[in-house]
Amino acid sequence: MNFTTLSTTELALIIGVFVVLVACVAAFLLNRKRRTERLRTQFGGAEYARAVQKGGSQRHGETQLKERATRVEAFHIRPLAAGDRTRFVESWRGVQARFVDGPAGAVTEADQLLRDVMSTRGYPVSNFEQMAADISVDHPSVLENYRTAHEIALRQTQGQASTEELRQAMVHYRTLFEELVNEPELPLATVAT
Repeated sequence: MNFTTLSTTELALIIGVFVVLVACVAAFLLNRKRRTERLRTQFGGAEYARAVQKGGSQRHGETQLKERATRVEAFHIRPLAAGDRTRFVESWRGVQARFVDGPAGAVTEADQLLRDVMSTRGYPVSNFEQMAADISVDHPSVLENYRTAHEIALRQTQGQASTEELRQAMVHYRTLFEELVNEPELPLATVAT
């Protein structure tokens, strides 16, 4: 193509097409960047990085995070009713009190109590990785604590966790417990239905 023989109209048309293509590419890249930032904010940097690494690429990881959010949206997650909240808080106090005499057992109880709270709230409690993935949608700020506590609890079942690690597990479990239990309670009209 010889640019010297092009008319002004043809040259303007070529420049216009080029500008539109550049604008489309820029819009695509900006949209992708915003999606990435939104997912990092929603799931937290650590969980975002974990999903990308597990997915093998940024695109696959982000797709998995979006699928995770869609999955959790289909659940009927609900705040605890006042009676459930009271029962769980009392159970937690008991678990903490038992920690002094039996740290390993208390950590196991704390793990089970969190499963009970999640189940009552409407989260499926099949396996740990799925529970962690589901929790990451609504509670990303405490997810890493939950993962750490669970790892310590697993090591404890093999006799490989120190008392200090068990104490740390309880602290980590408490952060998730408090977040799950302290959300606003259901109005009485909702509880009655």
